[in-house]
Amino acid sequence: MARVGLAEVTQRIADAARRAGRPLDSITLVAIGKGRPIAELRELYDAGHRHFGENRAQELAGKVGALPADVVWHFVGPLQTNKVRIVRPAVELLHSMDRVELGAAWVKGPGLPPPVLMQVNVGGEPQKHGVDPADAASTCRELLGLGLTVRGLMTLPPVAEEPEQSRRYFVELADLRRRLAEDFPTVSDLSMGMSDDFEVAVEEGATLIRVGRAIFGPVPAIGVS
Repeated sequence: MARVGLAEVTQRIADAARRAGRPLDSITLVAIGKGRPIAELRELYDAGHRHFGENRAQELAGKVGALPADVVWHFVGPLQTNKVRIVRPAVELLHSMDRVELGAAWVKGPGLPPPVLMQVNVGGEPQKHGVDPADAASTCRELLGLGLTVRGLMTLPPVAEEPEQSRRYFVELADLRRRLAEDFPTVSDLSMGMSDDFEVAVEEGATLIRVGRAIFGPVPAIGVS
C-alpha cells in the first residue's frame, strides 16, 4: 500500500535529518505521481499528505481536479513553452526553470506567476536539462529581471549505482545556492534527492525531495497487471 511506503520514507527522512542535525519541518516531501492512478494519490491524501508532483503537463491537468483543492501541486519535469498555459495555473512551484525563454513564457498570464526553482545541470550531462553552474548567476539575474520569484535551485545528478555517489553533486548545488543567496536573497530552497538518494540529499541540505518509486513501488510495465 502507498501509505506504507509513505510511512517508511517519512521515517527515513526523519532519521537523515537527525543525523544532519536538521529540524524535520525544514524538509518537504513531494510525492511524485508519474504514471500512478488517482486512487493511489488519494490514499496518500487520506493519510494526511498534501504535496504532490508531476512531470508531464497533460497528466498534471488530468489529476488536479480529481484531488481536493488543498493539495499543493509541484511540476518537476522538463516544460515546453507551449505547455506553460496548462501547468502555470495548476501549480504552486515549478522546479524545472531551465532557460530564460521559459521564464518569459512563465510570467505571461493573469496574476502573479508561481515561484520557480532554477534547474542546474551540476553533472554537466548534455542529455539533461538545466543551467550550467557557471551561468547560474547571470541566468538567475535575468529570470529575476523578468519578474519571477526564484525561490531556489533544483538538480538531477548523474545516475549512480550507490546513493553516496550523488553526494558530491548535492554538495555542489548547496554551495552554489549559498553563493547565489549573497546577491539574490530569495534563493533559499534546494530541490534534490529522489527515491535512490533522498537520504544523502537531506544530509546535504535538501529542503524539497521528490520521491515516487520509494513510496508507490515500481510502475507496472505496460500490459502487465
